[in-house]
Amino acid sequence: MQAKETLFADLVQGRAQQFQVPLYQRTYSWTEKQLAQLWSDILDQVDLLETREKASAHFLGSVVLAPSPQNEATFPRWLVVDGQQRLTTISLALAAIRDHLAQSRPDEAERIDEEYLINKRKNENDRFRLLPTQADRPHYAAHIRGTHEWQAAGDNVSVAYRFFRRKLVEAEDPVDPQDVLRIEQAITSRLTLVAVTAEAGDNVHRIFESLNNTGLKLSQADLLRNYLFMRLPTRGELVYETYWLPLQASLSNKELEQLMWLQLVLDGDDRVRRQDLYAAQQHRFEQTEVREADIEAYVKELHRRSMHFRRVVRPDEEGDPAVRAHLRRLDAWEAAATYPALMLLLDRRERGETDSAETARALSYIESFLVRRTVCRVPPNNLNRIFQSVPAQLPLDVPVADGLRQLLSASNRYWPDDDELREKFRTAPFYLYGRPEQRKLVLQRLEESYDHPEPVDFAAAKLSIEHVLPQSAGDDWLQVLAEDAIDGETPQDVHARLQHTLGNLTLTAQNSELSNHPFDRKQDLLHSSHLEMNRRIAATDRWGAREIGARADELAERALALWPSPLRGVGRAERSRDWQLVHQVLAALPHGTWTSYGDLAAYIGSGAQAVGNHLAQTAGVVQAYRVLNAEGRIADGFRWAGPQPEGEDVRARLNADGIHFTQTGAADPAQRLTSSDLALLLADPDQEQSSEGAVAAGRDGAEPEEETRAERFFRQLAADDTPETVGAVRTLLARWEELGGWVGYGAGQVTTSAFLMLGAAGLPGAGIWPLVLYPGGGRGGSAEVVFQYLATREPFTDRPLRAELLGRVNGLDGVDIPEGKLDLRPNFRLALLEKDGNRDALAETLTWFRDRWIGRDMS
Repeated sequence: MQAKETLFADLVQGRAQQFQVPLYQRTYSWTEKQLAQLWSDILDQVDLLETREKASAHFLGSVVLAPSPQNEATFPRWLVVDGQQRLTTISLALAAIRDHLAQSRPDEAERIDEEYLINKRKNENDRFRLLPTQADRPHYAAHIRGTHEWQAAGDNVSVAYRFFRRKLVEAEDPVDPQDVLRIEQAITSRLTLVAVTAEAGDNVHRIFESLNNTGLKLSQADLLRNYLFMRLPTRGELVYETYWLPLQASLSNKELEQLMWLQLVLDGDDRVRRQDLYAAQQHRFEQTEVREADIEAYVKELHRRSMHFRRVVRPDEEGDPAVRAHLRRLDAWEAAATYPALMLLLDRRERGETDSAETARALSYIESFLVRRTVCRVPPNNLNRIFQSVPAQLPLDVPVADGLRQLLSASNRYWPDDDELREKFRTAPFYLYGRPEQRKLVLQRLEESYDHPEPVDFAAAKLSIEHVLPQSAGDDWLQVLAEDAIDGETPQDVHARLQHTLGNLTLTAQNSELSNHPFDRKQDLLHSSHLEMNRRIAATDRWGAREIGARADELAERALALWPSPLRGVGRAERSRDWQLVHQVLAALPHGTWTSYGDLAAYIGSGAQAVGNHLAQTAGVVQAYRVLNAEGRIADGFRWAGPQPEGEDVRARLNADGIHFTQTGAADPAQRLTSSDLALLLADPDQEQSSEGAVAAGRDGAEPEEETRAERFFRQLAADDTPETVGAVRTLLARWEELGGWVGYGAGQVTTSAFLMLGAAGLPGAGIWPLVLYPGGGRGGSAEVVFQYLATREPFTDRPLRAELLGRVNGLDGVDIPEGKLDLRPNFRLALLEKDGNRDALAETLTWFRDRWIGRDMS
């Protein structure tokens, strides 16, 4: 047996050879969680390559190889005993890079293909450098060949390939562009592997067990603590009792680790990653001779800075009211990326280099930076790098607040200016972007700007976001919208364009009462509101496009006063960035789905005609052909942008991508993704999937003598559905409880909701739910199948398991959810549960779901 460190390029390049995944290996199973971590590691290495900094490559793991029984002297074949997940993932990433470059750099695409993916002069299966297990082979082979015809709901290979195609489109973001060939270089020459090569008689399975039999790992903080106190032979006990014990008592282990990392960043190491904390600090100490005094000084400084860190994560400990208010809002924003800058500001204040007023002004710039980027839909993917660089890059020749404003105003930071903010208040679908609490915080600050003599106690008030023009617009609303239609828009087009914009959103505690009522009914309720913004809406005679635009303009002027602008003179490219968002979401379209020009326009806050023109004139947009007109037909003026693929017919390509057509020649409407569906495709994977209202902490959160959440749910359900449907839902929930589940009722948005929960009631993160039931609000109640949420919860991170759930739900008579929505949150009508067979089938599906969840640790 031989073991050596190697690179992917060195492993697979050279003469023709093949790495075979044995039949007994599990199928490819990496989920987006592992893919996202690898992509982050790749981008870190890209940064190091671009800055030419000397740093260690990223260790990806081990690969255990053994000679294949089919081995030939002229064509070596290796069995991949361990490491197939890594090799498959890297190969798919390189296939995605090849296809990304196919139109613009065909020579480079061919080079990547021949160097890493294929054996050029071999045929059939021998053509592939990597040959997966039989179950994965058709999907993998299709992507390596570039045909992509083998895709299915449970196909993790295609999911990984599409993940990398999407990330490569994101990498071309003009705000923070990445060189695609540099990404290839990072993958092939900066990801190291330990290749263990066995001889024919070696016990490769014993090697596999040794490499994978890992116990409970120590945290970075544990490792560093042990390192520190091993180097304090005479002062250890005093240092521990004086500094470390209070430090450890005041912070959790996770917070302590974060503080240790922040200390490295504050000392100027703006490239260190959290997972490299121990190695980086150890390297720093060992650059010179380590004395006990040095270790003691480090722990003492860590203790001092812990006081700042506690103010950041527990803002109520801050004494100055203005600074405290900013820290509270940043904490509510969940702005962990800003911690290096916040710690720097508090440190400068303690050292006497600035005061609380200057600190509050600097914090206002950070808050503005975050809010304006969110309103203007700037992706948050580079926030960590922006704020991690602040301590090392902050100008020293100007006051702290001015220096921070100057630094954040740089063109590659992208802090939207006043003109763009005004435009996005009018056009951007604000409700579809960012986290729910961030959206509420923006509206709360706008309400506070009215300086009401009796301000609302937002901490105590149970407010949620209300769409004045409802998300489900009835005939009365559509008649009003028809009066304001422009450029041939239908009332439905106007509704899609305006419903989620800031001019149409407000805060209220009366969502269930407001619901989908006509505007005159809403006026009465809004007029009695204690919120000034609601009284102003109530004073309006009608509510259409003109009024929504006027309110957006009014709120925008208040926003300009609340959130300071960047320094002038920095060029902007907002429109090119909007189109980049189009490119990203099209690259993320799942197999078997399509969208329309109007849906895409509503998603970015543009017009359908502008979207069509851009796609027609821009070559290389991934999956642009999957954008159809509102009827699901190929647009009359459609043409391939750039060279037409040889022999390519649009209809045939759509069929190959899983799009079904009706007898009338229109694409299946069930496979259409609306603007709300598109927003889910690029949603933060850590964002709570249940929209704004958290699941009730217990089984019902109401006080005695009040209407309980359950009562409110059934009252709203009965207002829109038949008694038979309401009875069927009661029966379903009772059967769920018989299975050992419980029902958590949402705090309420436009309507309330019922979550079918498993796990301990009231323990955040302890449970899981397969379905959320919603009253209809004018359209009939629905059951939402939360595939997107389940994709982050064991055991349903396994895509084939979610595909099986899809198949079981589709077993209900009248339910036909397309496979392309396996990454989303599709729904079906609760009225279908009136059929006894459907109730029984759904109960069997829920029993299967419960059994899979209970057995998750035994699989």
